[in-house]
Parts: sequence; C-alpha cells; structure tokens
Amino acid sequence: MAAESKGLPGLRGTDHIGITAPDFDTAADFLQNVLGLEPFYEMGPFGSEDTDMMQDMLNVHPRAVIRRVRQFRCGHGPNIELFEYESPDQRRQMPRNSDWGGHHITLYVDDMDAALQHLRSHGVRLMPGGGGPPIEEGPEAGLRSCYFLTPWDLQMELISYPDGKGYEQMTQRRLWDPRNPGA
Repeated sequence: MAAESKGLPGLRGTDHIGITAPDFDTAADFLQNVLGLEPFYEMGPFGSEDTDMMQDMLNVHPRAVIRRVRQFRCGHGPNIELFEYESPDQRRQMPRNSDWGGHHITLYVDDMDAALQHLRSHGVRLMPGGGGPPIEEGPEAGLRSCYFLTPWDLQMELISYPDGKGYEQMTQRRLWDPRNPGA
C-alpha cells in the first residue's frame, strides 16, 4: 500500500506575498524604484455595500474596500501583491516580528555590501546590528543578513550566502535556494 501524503495535494511553492500599505503610491514607488520589483498589473476597487462578500471571502470587515491591488514580480522568488484597503475596523499599526501575526519578507542579494549601500543611498532605515560578517557556526554558517524598514515600517531583511549555508554539510536535502531557483 502506498504511503499516504500528509501535505497539501499538488503544492508547488509560494506564488505571492500580500502586503497592505498605508500609502499605496509611496509603497509602489519603493517596491519598484528602490527594490527594483517589476510592476505587472493593477486591479480594483473591490467591495460590497450590501453583502458580506468581503468578510466571507477574505475574513475582513464586511464593508472593507480594496481600493487598488498591484502585482509585482520579485526576481526569481514569490511575487508581491500590494493592497490599498479601507475598512471601518482597520488597525493602523505594523506588527513587530514578536507580535502575533508578525512577519518579515527576506530578499536574497548577491552582493550584501552593494545592496546595503544602495538602501543607504535611498535613506532606508537599516537595523544597526545587521550587515556584519557572515555567521561562523551552525546551520546558517556562511549567511550574512541585515533587517531594514520600508517607508511604512514593514520589516524586511536582506540575506546573502554565496558559498551556501552550514546545514548543507549535514544533509543531502536542500531548502529552496534563490541562487539556483530551478533546483
């Protein structure tokens, strides 16, 4: 008898990451002109004044409105979907990584120093503890990283591990690797 799969049938990978920003135009400009993401298409508005469609489909307030949505291609990784929402119960504070629902988006770069200089030249707030030498031991040996904040305080991270990570010495299995997206 064949082993029963315990995972999601047909799973291939992450398609996109959705972000809601307080100022759509500022966020779109940052994604395109600072990070270099490629804009593809825009949609909206979506909402309903007389049904619970938004609550039923998206688990948001029934009178929430998505004013605009724009899709961006992010190199060889997941796409970024930028939202402009209005909602009567909208929370207007970014969660920290330590908060429930906290998160960050990590971008792989080939040259950490060049990427950090680029962000600095655009006035991006870098976390002071990042950008140092590579990690020396453990499963992430060889990795360099630096967290930074977008203009609307979304936490993001740059990472680079041009010679791989330490865990690769311990197993033949591999995490998805942006240096070799087809593997």
